[in-house]
Amino acid sequence: MVEPGSAGDGPPDHLDREVTAYVAGGGETGLTVELNERAWDRWSLRPRVLRDVSTVDPSVTVLGHRVAHPVFVAPMAGLSWLDPGGEVACAAGARAAGMGFCLSSGSASTLDDVGMATGPFLQQVYLWPERDRMRPFLEACATAGAMGFLLTVDSPPQAARYGFRGRLGPLPFVSAPNFDGGRPPAGSPADSGPADIAWLRDVSGLPVVVKGILRGDDAATALDAGAAGVAVSNHGGRQVDGSITTAEALPEVVEAVGGRGLVLVDGGIRQAEDIVRALALGADAVLVGRPVAWALARGGEGEVCRLLTALADGVVAQMALCGAATAADLTPDLVVWRPWD
Repeated sequence: MVEPGSAGDGPPDHLDREVTAYVAGGGETGLTVELNERAWDRWSLRPRVLRDVSTVDPSVTVLGHRVAHPVFVAPMAGLSWLDPGGEVACAAGARAAGMGFCLSSGSASTLDDVGMATGPFLQQVYLWPERDRMRPFLEACATAGAMGFLLTVDSPPQAARYGFRGRLGPLPFVSAPNFDGGRPPAGSPADSGPADIAWLRDVSGLPVVVKGILRGDDAATALDAGAAGVAVSNHGGRQVDGSITTAEALPEVVEAVGGRGLVLVDGGIRQAEDIVRALALGADAVLVGRPVAWALARGGEGEVCRLLTALADGVVAQMALCGAATAADLTPDLVVWRPWD
């Protein structure tokens, strides 16, 4: 059962073991997956009282689009393994809950179908060596209603052999209908440099948010190169095992951005209090991944909506308890870091 404000249960028993391992998996020992969740609890809340919170408005603006709640479903490949409706069901559930949606470039659903289900969405993208094959995809994203791109930069090709995928058994084939031939361009994602940000922005005509930032200097480099913002992310703990958690990295990144662009954050966000903490630390919105995947597997669109609605209700309640009538009232003085035990 989903408690108010909580991101709910884990994987259902009926899922294929390899699919469960794929969604839950982290780098090497899985240490960062665990620490991502624990780190948010290290930010103790310091509630304000004697504030008028008779009306609480959690809405935020992301890349010029107003979102009713400061939450997006994180981009995840393989959603069709969890529910036949895949990305469309997940996007529709998010929309019904008043939250945003990020689409993986490995989607088994078409861009048009997802766009109709969710309205404006964020499109995750890697940069592959075959840039010419990417152009039609980028143009189609804009036509389908993408509000911008999440450019994932923390998956260099040299790292592929060390990733958790090497420990998995065979997974079902998923066609990628948004690419010619049903497959993304050949090869591993290319090493992305600052010039790629401007290339992606100029080819697509859409703003670019750089995902995979854990350092202030990298955030500044991305913005200087033309990014509209950054997403603080360690890839859900699936890359560098033992990396800094996103809850720890967020303040440094926010300081480096200095209001020049959007700041998103993901990694271990499981309850309403985590979202309030993230916004108090300076994030504009958060991305939630695994809990939504498990909800999709348990009950499709309806279960995604139920989970996210409970999370949204919890955010409103926690904002009121912290004396915050709007998302802008969630400021750094509301949190204090407790050292690790």
